[in-house]
Amino acid sequence: MVTKKDENYIYYLVGQNLRKQRKLKNLSVVKFAQMCHYSEGFIMNIESAKYHQTFSLGTIWKFAEVLNVDISVFFQELDKEDSKK
Repeated sequence: MVTKKDENYIYYLVGQNLRKQRKLKNLSVVKFAQMCHYSEGFIMNIESAKYHQTFSLGTIWKFAEVLNVDISVFFQELDKEDSKK
């Protein structure tokens, strides 16, 4: 598990918040990837708690646009429930 002191924590945080927002919109990884014009594997790697996938700020902006949310939601601290998933 990545800790807040790890420089990769921000990727973990965004990935877990992405998964949460995607599920709130009832979108599968396949459908979301199609909507974003990214590969399913790329989305799955970002959302993975075990795999470290880097991505750009532009990618996060695209996610926010597709999900129709403010980009800041991807940087919100995780609930205990969210971090267990």
